[in-house]
Amino acid sequence: MAAAAASAALSLLQRRGGPAAAAAAATLSCSSSSFSLARLKGSARGRCPAVRGYSSEAKVGEEQELRVRYLDDEHKGIVVLGINRAHSKNALNKNVIKMISKVLEALKSDKKVRTVIFRSEVPGVFCAGADLKERAKMHSSEVSSFVSRARATINDIATLPVPTIAAIDGIALGGGLELALACDIRVAVTSAKMGLVETKLAIIPGAGGTQRLPRTIGVSLAKELIFSGRVVDGNEAKSIGLISHVVEQNEEGDAAYRRALALAREFLPQGPVAMRVAKLAINQGMEVDMLTGLAIEEACYAQTIPTKDRIEGLLAFKEKRPPRYKGE
Repeated sequence: MAAAAASAALSLLQRRGGPAAAAAAATLSCSSSSFSLARLKGSARGRCPAVRGYSSEAKVGEEQELRVRYLDDEHKGIVVLGINRAHSKNALNKNVIKMISKVLEALKSDKKVRTVIFRSEVPGVFCAGADLKERAKMHSSEVSSFVSRARATINDIATLPVPTIAAIDGIALGGGLELALACDIRVAVTSAKMGLVETKLAIIPGAGGTQRLPRTIGVSLAKELIFSGRVVDGNEAKSIGLISHVVEQNEEGDAAYRRALALAREFLPQGPVAMRVAKLAINQGMEVDMLTGLAIEEACYAQTIPTKDRIEGLLAFKEKRPPRYKGE
C-alpha cells in the first residue's frame, strides 16, 4: 500500500511536468530506494568505521585541520565536525574541502548518525571563508576548479539526509557563511560576525551564497547585504532570520556549540526514517509549487508506512512509554 501511494505521488509529479516537478520526481524516485527498509538495514555496514579511521589514515598535519567526533552516551547519534586551522582563521583550503567531502560521503549512508553539527575548534572564529593566501598562488583555471569543488561539497552538506546545525561561535565570512547557510539550522553568539563579503574582492559568492541567502532572508535584503558586503552581528542576524537562535558567549567560548548540542538532543528521540524523509519533503517542496509539494509530501509519507519504527511508535503510545526506534 505504501509503495502504491509513493508510485501514485510520483506519477502525479511526472504528469505535472516542468523542470521543478521533474527534478522532484527524479529525487523522490531515487529516495524511494534510498529510504527502503533493506537500504536502511544495511546502510551503516562498513561505513562508520571508515569515517572514524579516516583521520588516523591521514597525515598528522591534515588530521588536525578537521576533527570528526562521534558523541556517546546521551549524545549518541550526534556527529561533530570541527574545523581546526587556527593560523588561518579556519579558512577553507583544498585539503579541508577534500576532507569534508570524504567525511560527508560516509555520513550519507550511516543510519547510526542522527544529527551533524558543524563547529570551530578555534576560539572566536567559525570560518573566515576561502584561504586567500592559497588562492593567490592558483592559476585562474585552478580557481574555477576549486570553487566548483567547494560548491559541490557545500551542496553535499545541504543534501545530507540528516539534520545539520551550524554552531557559529565567531566570525563566519564568505565561504564560511555559505557553509553555515547550507545547514538546516544556524545558532550564533551575539558577538559573531557574519557576511558575504565577496564583492569587496571584486568577485561574488560562489558556493551557494547567491542562492541560499535570498531563500533564507528574502531577495531584497539578500541583495542589499551582498551588494554592500555588510557584516552583521548575532542579534541582527537573528532579527533578519539569518540564524534561528542567538546566545551570549560564555567563558569557554563555545556557547553556540552548546546550544546546538541541546537542539541536537531534542532531535535524537524522534524516528530516524521520519527525520530523513521529513527533511527531504521540506527541501524538495520548497523548490516547487504547492500542489507539487503536496505530492512530494505524499510520496515521502509513504516511505514511513512500512517501517517497524511506525509500529513501535503506535505501540509505545498505547503502552505509555518512550518509543525505542531503530531506524527500521
